[in-house]
Amino acid sequence: MKNLAQFVLIAALLVGVFGCSAESSEKVAADARVKAADARVVAADANAHVEAADARVKAADAGVVAADADARVKAPANPPAKAVVSAARTKVVIPSGTLLKVSLIDALNSDTSSAGDRFLASLAESVVINGATLLQKGTKVRGRVIEAEGSGRVKGRASIRLVLTDIVQGDRMVAIITDPLNATADSSTTRDAEIIAGGAGVGAVIGAVAGGKKGAGIGAVTGGGAGTGVVLATKGKEVRYDSETRLNFTLTNSVEM
Repeated sequence: MKNLAQFVLIAALLVGVFGCSAESSEKVAADARVKAADARVVAADANAHVEAADARVKAADAGVVAADADARVKAPANPPAKAVVSAARTKVVIPSGTLLKVSLIDALNSDTSSAGDRFLASLAESVVINGATLLQKGTKVRGRVIEAEGSGRVKGRASIRLVLTDIVQGDRMVAIITDPLNATADSSTTRDAEIIAGGAGVGAVIGAVAGGKKGAGIGAVTGGGAGTGVVLATKGKEVRYDSETRLNFTLTNSVEM
């Protein structure tokens, strides 16, 4: 009986031990299944995020492609060619024979001007060719005195000769060539002849007017040359162009602006 009791006790202990082990194992297995399920949820959630991100990237790419295609549709076919055409249209050529009507800014005088002197003027009228305005009224031009002769004494008529040399365009000068403008003062030959023909008598009269007896004495001393002396002391007319005087010049070469 004693042995039987010990056997039963041992068996009970073994059953308890194995029962606890089985229960613990079951619990561990259950925990493992829960963790595995959680892992699958996390993985599924991560995959969902990745797929959403991929979808957004694809949508953005599609937008870029669409915008690029739209830009290509709106862009001109040959923009450089159009630019060249526009540039070509800005070229201005003033033909030879064009009349330039100018208003002097600087005054000119045959007695005080010298060959080589420069002068400034402006266009008094716009230059219009075939309905197109090539140069605006007021455009500055430069010119040069190529010859100037004062009236002198006894003989010679005052004269002046002018040309235009440049059109002023901003900070640059466009060279031009024009026919020269020639001007000569009125002749005083008839008046000179009358004074010389008067001889000593005229000299005496002028001397008297100049200062009484002393003037008359000078006239008398000069005698037959008195008239000539008067001419020597009297200058003829000069060619004088005041500021704002209008002059016309004709181009002799074509000018590309």
